[in-house]
Amino acid sequence: MAVIQVENMEFYAYHGCFQEEQVVGNQFLVNVLIEADTQQAQQSDRLHDTVNYQILYNLVKDEMMIKSKLLEHVSERIITAIQNKFPEIERVEVKVSKLNPPMGGKIDRVSVTLSRNFPKNAR
Repeated sequence: MAVIQVENMEFYAYHGCFQEEQVVGNQFLVNVLIEADTQQAQQSDRLHDTVNYQILYNLVKDEMMIKSKLLEHVSERIITAIQNKFPEIERVEVKVSKLNPPMGGKIDRVSVTLSRNFPKNAR
């Protein structure tokens, strides 16, 4: 089993419960961790035998461009998109962070992390 991580993907997006957030936008960071069997890629050295990081990034980017009120909703959409594109994965974890959230004080970020297991025998 291998762990593949794409870390600190940065996006400017329009997520938030306040109307201003959906108009003005904010900076977000997204981290994705995937567990998958990469045995074939380890032997073949071929990209199509593993999770393509560029495709993974583009999936995340597409979901980040869809406005949402809640980070939980964005995270769930990212997990679903990854699962649909890469059915061979066994686990995915997604962390979405909003930088400098408008909460009335100095706050570095707020984050939501969701994870999902996809056991082989359940597919």
